[in-house]
Amino acid sequence: MHIYLYIVAAVLFILGIKRLGKVRTARSGNTVAAAGMLLAVLGVLVEAQALSWFWAAVAMAVGSVIGWLVATRVAMTAMPEMVAALNGFGGGASALVAMTEQIEDTSQVTLATFGGMMAIAVPASIVIGSATLTGSGIAYLKLQGKSVPHPIPKAQRNLAHAAIAVAILAISLWSVYSTGAWSMTSMVLLTLLSAVIGVFLVMPIGGADMPVVVALLNSFSGVAAAASGFVIGNQMLIVAGALVGASGVILTQIMCKAMNRSLLNVLIGGVGDGKVAKDAKDYKNIKSTSPEEVAMLLDGASSCVIVPGYGLAVAQAQHACANLAKEIERRGCMVRYAIHPVAGRMPGHMNVLLAEADVPYEKLLELDKINPEFQSTDVVIVVGANDVVNPLAREKTGSPIDGMPILDVDKARTVVMIKRSLSPGYAGVKNPLFEFDNTLMVFLDAKEALQGILDELKGM
Repeated sequence: MHIYLYIVAAVLFILGIKRLGKVRTARSGNTVAAAGMLLAVLGVLVEAQALSWFWAAVAMAVGSVIGWLVATRVAMTAMPEMVAALNGFGGGASALVAMTEQIEDTSQVTLATFGGMMAIAVPASIVIGSATLTGSGIAYLKLQGKSVPHPIPKAQRNLAHAAIAVAILAISLWSVYSTGAWSMTSMVLLTLLSAVIGVFLVMPIGGADMPVVVALLNSFSGVAAAASGFVIGNQMLIVAGALVGASGVILTQIMCKAMNRSLLNVLIGGVGDGKVAKDAKDYKNIKSTSPEEVAMLLDGASSCVIVPGYGLAVAQAQHACANLAKEIERRGCMVRYAIHPVAGRMPGHMNVLLAEADVPYEKLLELDKINPEFQSTDVVIVVGANDVVNPLAREKTGSPIDGMPILDVDKARTVVMIKRSLSPGYAGVKNPLFEFDNTLMVFLDAKEALQGILDELKGM
């Protein structure tokens, strides 16, 4: 019976992931995948007859309540942090499964006695799971804007990481051939070193690359789960982990392409370690404007593109943005949204934000589709975005956004930047766009600015 439940669950996982690939079907895809997870849990209960259904039901109820509370109460701005935390919990759970199995099975014999599968799966699950847990913790702090400096100087950093990696391999081999107390000792050392390497790998990675890190940690949590599936011999865990791992790798590749950077460069290069450029606020040719003047521009415009960024999420201004777009359209102006792949602080952040405000999916255009349209656009409204529209990315200056494909908003007739101050973006570099002749700055909170523009338009 459990095999059939596993098969149906696996099919639902695949369908769910497929539907998550498009904004229009993402919500239903999440529901389909959740239904698959429920069937997978039921399959485990049917297979493991020794488990108490009562306590399993209690655990499911407690977990469901916690998950519901977290999901419904978390602010949209904290969504990236929640994803990072969930990745970490997944990795930590997988590591605990492998640790439990090693403690039980190696009291008298070695892991090698059980064959190659256990000899590889147990250390792999502990290493990947522990590194994912601590690495996600550092990513969580960085996404909150907290500085987490690396304790090792940059010149010696990669060498230290390599030394720890060699030590992990050596201890993994030791754990395979040890028994009793020595097995416990090797497991503790392996867990600690894996936790350290997880921290050290994420520490030097700057804010501009956080979407890549979140996607990669998501993949790691899946790989750790698949490894723990081999440890306990559960086919469903292997399949689910492999699906998460593979989809995470694909997403990581998409994020790297969006940054025009290799994964090796992100992990080893340590580009953009959180230091703000000295000249990040040094501007001389700034033209500020008001919501009233922006409303006058929009009243006579025939085309408008809105570029959402993290500032839109911080101000919880997605509904004000959607209402303004409707008012502009009512006046005969064509409105579209330009979505950069790494806008916000996690993959798909802006899509989720705008979907919450019921923005039509067909109006959300990706970078390659919207960029050719900017030259014929009357007004571009950049709401809380910075790095993804920074022309500095086109130049070879050695900045964290060097070579990153950007939204070509500067080619529009007028660019309206809604920003509370001249502070730099998450990458910490100056944005020359602020001083362009066709750029107007609105120094207000995103929600206040958008609502002000909307009120002025309605009064015309």
